Amino acid sequence: MISAVKLQNILFCLSVTLKFLALAQPENQFIYHGFNGANLNLNGAAKVHSNGLLELTNISYQQIGRAFFPIPFNFSKSFSNSSQSSFSFSTNFAFAIVPERPDLGGHGIAFTISPSVQFTGALATQYFGLFNSTSNGLSSNHVFAVELDTLLTTEFGEKDDNHVGIDVNGLTSDASALVAYYSEEERQNKNLKLISGNEMQVWIDYDDVEKLINVTLAPIAIKKPEKPLLSRKLDLSLIFLDSMYIGFSSSTGAVASHHYILGWSFNKNGQAQNLDISKLPPLPSQRNSTKTRNLRIIIASVTAIILLMLITGAVYIVRRKKYEELREDWEKEYGPQRFSYEELYKATKGFKDKELLGFGGFGRVYRGVLPSSNTQVAVKKVSHGSQQGMKEFVAEIVSMGRLRHRNLVQLLGYCRRKGELLLVYDYMPNGSLDKFLFRRNTPTLNWVQRYQILKGVASALVYLHEEWEQVVIHRDVKASNALLDADLNRRLGDFGLAKLYDRGSTPQTTCIVGTVGYLAPEVTRTGKATTSSDVCAFGTFMLEVACGRKPVEAERQGEEIILVDWVLDCYRRGVILETSDPKLQGNYIVEEMELVLKLGLLCVQPIPAARPIMRQVIQYLDGDAILPQAPMDGFAIGLITVSQEAARDCSLSFPESNDYSGLSSTDSILCYGR
Repeated sequence: MISAVKLQNILFCLSVTLKFLALAQPENQFIYHGFNGANLNLNGAAKVHSNGLLELTNISYQQIGRAFFPIPFNFSKSFSNSSQSSFSFSTNFAFAIVPERPDLGGHGIAFTISPSVQFTGALATQYFGLFNSTSNGLSSNHVFAVELDTLLTTEFGEKDDNHVGIDVNGLTSDASALVAYYSEEERQNKNLKLISGNEMQVWIDYDDVEKLINVTLAPIAIKKPEKPLLSRKLDLSLIFLDSMYIGFSSSTGAVASHHYILGWSFNKNGQAQNLDISKLPPLPSQRNSTKTRNLRIIIASVTAIILLMLITGAVYIVRRKKYEELREDWEKEYGPQRFSYEELYKATKGFKDKELLGFGGFGRVYRGVLPSSNTQVAVKKVSHGSQQGMKEFVAEIVSMGRLRHRNLVQLLGYCRRKGELLLVYDYMPNGSLDKFLFRRNTPTLNWVQRYQILKGVASALVYLHEEWEQVVIHRDVKASNALLDADLNRRLGDFGLAKLYDRGSTPQTTCIVGTVGYLAPEVTRTGKATTSSDVCAFGTFMLEVACGRKPVEAERQGEEIILVDWVLDCYRRGVILETSDPKLQGNYIVEEMELVLKLGLLCVQPIPAARPIMRQVIQYLDGDAILPQAPMDGFAIGLITVSQEAARDCSLSFPESNDYSGLSSTDSILCYGR
């Protein structure tokens, strides 16, 4: 038998053990109206104000604030009652988010259930102090959260900056919704703004039998709505471990907010008690912070005004220098065809490289949008170191601005600044033809498109040579100056080298102007450009389009270096079709291909009088005239060779023999003057 003394000792030990267990395990429920004496586990920026208000974060940047109930709850099924599931829970809390700026909050609050209150490596900002880029989404986290998010984070698939989300192991929500509550009176959802600074309530209820989580929101004074904002089927038994902590985690980033919890109730295996809003601590008065903010704004404004007054003169001088341009009295008559440099500078975003469309030996071309009309333009910057003949040159540019033809790029006007002349053209979205002929990874133009381009450019040259009030010699016909609009319609552009003269008069001798590979032999000797030299350049252009190669390709061997010589050699050997562009894969009309190749050779004949005029070229291309069989014996093109005398006069250096590595077949050249 057990003695009375031993029995008394056993009962005493049992009593102590029960008391210890009672202390070690939390009650199934609690309620806090304010948090004085709550003994929460606080971390980071979290603190409890003297009135019991829990502040998770203030308006400092890149900070984390956490507050957790100090003792974990046991979610093991072995401790559950027979009538209740151990994974069910219910919570109700009141909160407020007061942002630093009235229109931008950062980042929000997350009600959290976690196996630990130590979130090693967790970051602030969009991670709410729970995860980082590596840990976010890991199944080993065993974390459940309901987020009140005030910033849009696209990496988590979020669609707005004012939502509630149900999160499992990461911040890509299983379900989310724009913040709202169900109005019993109006029988519909009404939107709420998390960063309004107003107090609100949240109810989170999980039914382990139904495997259903419900999240409900409402303004502080509204009782719990009968319809939840979010409902989601979820088996938390797959997430929870035996021992789990409950609490809140919050964070700020580059923008910040005060994140407050006013009251909190929780019940495991039952309905949480509703908060008595009359017992909740008030939020801090915003009056002082508003006054401080206003004072800062006033001081900053006064300082800014003083600084502006001090530097206004300097800014004015710098601005004038930045947009300084040459503008003389004789230019007044040109009116709207004279653009201001400031307008073109802003249109091209300061002539940034990302707006660069292309460049060559005669200038760079930039895409721009005129701020006054929102019109897209192309702006070409041309160097002009000498003022000799500038008045005549500008007069010609303005005259060419009156040219109107469907196959010409419209020259809209010009601007002069220091050592630069800027020419403004219509913008062609598809750029220049050479891109489609020579660059990789660009669409291949079919034969029908190429043939139409040739006819279009030929038609433009007929207009320039014969149909306008003056004769216009383009002097730089080539693939890079044949531009394509949005519908691949062809237009001849770039009149930077063009020359005008009255009908019946004779073009004056000038310097060598044009592009190596397209220059007519007589131009290299005399410097005199004529409509016939334009025809010669067009002939090379035709061969370029048909053969899909540049006029000069130094990497080739022998006759193949110069396109014209190669086509001529193939013509003599009766295999001219072998020069057709391989990218066409034989998909062309044989008669048209032969016509283009032979007509190209006819146009580049060394004797100007033997070349057709552009109107005849159009007739051949349209099939209205039969191409003559021109004799090709003794045909010595020599389009690249420039006499030593001409080279010296124009300060050009050309490599000897067949080495053309120093030349570009796309760069325009212009010796002194025009």
